[in-house]
Amino acid sequence: MPVTTILLITLAAVFALGFVFFKYFLGNKNTGTNTYILAGLRFLSIFILLLLLINPGIKQRELEIEKPQLLIAMDGSASIDHIEKADSLRQFAQFIKDHPEIRDRFNVQTYKFGQDLKKEDLVKIDFDLPQTNISKALRDLEKLNRTKKAAIVLLTDGNQTLGEDYAYYKGNGNTGIFPVIVGDTTAQTDLLISNLNVNRYAFLNNDFPVEAIINYSGIESIESRFEIRSGNSVLYSRNLKFNAGANSEIITTTLPANRLGGTVYEAVIVPLATEANKINNTRKFAVEVIDERTSVLILSSLLHPDLGALKKAIESNQQREATIQLINNLENFKISDFQLVILYQPNNNFNKIFEEIKSQNLHSWVITGTQTDWVFLNFVQGNFTREITSQTQEYFGTYNRNFTKFQFDDLNFSGLPPLEDRFGKLSLEGDPFSALLFQQIERIETRDPLLAVFENDASKHAALFGENIWKWRAQTFVNTGSFENFDSFISKLVQYLASTQKKERLSVNIETVYLESENILIEAQYFDQNYVFDPAGKLEIKLENKEAGTGINAEMLASGNRYVFEIENLEPGDYSFEIREIKSGLIKRGSFMVIENNIEQQFTSSNLKGMQNLAKNNMSQLYFLNDVEALINSLIAEDVYVSVQKSREKTLPLINWKILLFFLILSLGTEWFMRKYFGLI
Repeated sequence: MPVTTILLITLAAVFALGFVFFKYFLGNKNTGTNTYILAGLRFLSIFILLLLLINPGIKQRELEIEKPQLLIAMDGSASIDHIEKADSLRQFAQFIKDHPEIRDRFNVQTYKFGQDLKKEDLVKIDFDLPQTNISKALRDLEKLNRTKKAAIVLLTDGNQTLGEDYAYYKGNGNTGIFPVIVGDTTAQTDLLISNLNVNRYAFLNNDFPVEAIINYSGIESIESRFEIRSGNSVLYSRNLKFNAGANSEIITTTLPANRLGGTVYEAVIVPLATEANKINNTRKFAVEVIDERTSVLILSSLLHPDLGALKKAIESNQQREATIQLINNLENFKISDFQLVILYQPNNNFNKIFEEIKSQNLHSWVITGTQTDWVFLNFVQGNFTREITSQTQEYFGTYNRNFTKFQFDDLNFSGLPPLEDRFGKLSLEGDPFSALLFQQIERIETRDPLLAVFENDASKHAALFGENIWKWRAQTFVNTGSFENFDSFISKLVQYLASTQKKERLSVNIETVYLESENILIEAQYFDQNYVFDPAGKLEIKLENKEAGTGINAEMLASGNRYVFEIENLEPGDYSFEIREIKSGLIKRGSFMVIENNIEQQFTSSNLKGMQNLAKNNMSQLYFLNDVEALINSLIAEDVYVSVQKSREKTLPLINWKILLFFLILSLGTEWFMRKYFGLI
């Protein structure tokens, strides 16, 4: 306790004694027992009041035992239920959790995983998830226990449908992985379509490719037939022959795209009489036929990694193609053949291109950088200018939540690597602009745009003030394990710039085909009469299954600059939707289809090899469901999983002690009753 606090407490006691002395003893010649009792009560009351005013802190030391974590991760996918091992898996996990030595040594927690990881009680766990991502579950569990010793008991059949191959996963030093394989590891006689590769989009009156990989497990020579059907029509067929030595075949063919819209196809292997699992003999797929493809021309004055990153991001959407061309070799190209022209770090060689863009009202996107000729660029267009300096500057991006031209998510732009451009004041004029991203310089946010779009009645334009966008794509992959988020952002920007559709007050973003296991996200934007996004709108959505006649009515929720509705596990079938804005009466109607995709029921046996590799890479042992005692003994025998005693020192303010209030009330009450009894009041 500080010396100052001790001094104050001492002064409080002296003050209370002095007050009592002057009150009860100074000049009082008839002191008796009652006087001493009343003086003591008054001293106690005053001293407690002064203590509460001083409010000293009382230090307390607490000791606690921190047990290591035992994380039981259970595969909650439908494949566990399909192989009829759900009850066995629950019993195995429950036996470990209830074991007295395990409970005494570990803090046990149970998790369920499919596509994502979720903490859940054993009694509530069911097995109905449509996808399995084992590597993501292991990674998430390690993140939860980054600084603590933990053991992960992984209960799964080893059949993964999403993510990186878990067989090569290696945990960090703090976490041990104990894999337990569920189900039959014996290979059964089976024919299956292991992979079906097809583009999601095709173009009218063209042929689109289909690739199917057929696998056979068995020892006998067999014959079957592969077919691709549309409704009752067989569009393609091929005879199959397999034996123990020749157990796979790749089939490649093309199908005609002669009807606009989405069409569902079915790839089928005629099943064998001895097959136990015939579900994996059939795979459905859908192709949307469109009559136009967006072509993008990327013109550059130099070679740069940004060019390849932009091309890959644009072509991640199969409806688009991108062509990279150096400005010095443009003789054989007509830019009017392209719906969008990207001008990368333009210089005076781009003069003719800017003239054509202006005269033909073409859509364009200018990307500047350290090699940009700003003297030329300031002169050749009127949307923006920059003061010319020889210095360069790094610019971070910040997300503009008020942008409403189209819908896109924040990629954590402020956490992405900076872009580089010339230093100098940026001025925007000419066509009205809207900023997607603002500049952040030396971590100071500005209102100057880093990425902006300009729109007039005839054309749309964009400007990105910085090079090295390829680093954004790479960092997005590091953060998420996929280029998808970055590519989607670029795709939406390109779609907006290349589109010639007029702006509507109510617009909807939805795919025409979904797989049964996909989460369906429907996005809408609602604008007021001035075409400003209206966050106070009330949008209602109605979904109806055309075949079953069942429907769903719900309200779309505002999220940033859009309204969203998300639903999962929608039954396969054809659906119609209607989105209505209540106040204005605006309505949007459309349709989409959900096709059957029983991917979790495609497997006939557990993935023994993958689980063995996982155990080997983590210096562990693979266990089976009948090895529960061996697993428990291994967990108990590990010396690294020991409890740690931790000491915590807490400072509690004296005013929190309720017992002091009790003594204060008791002393004041007792003094009052004694005075009343002796007639002193």
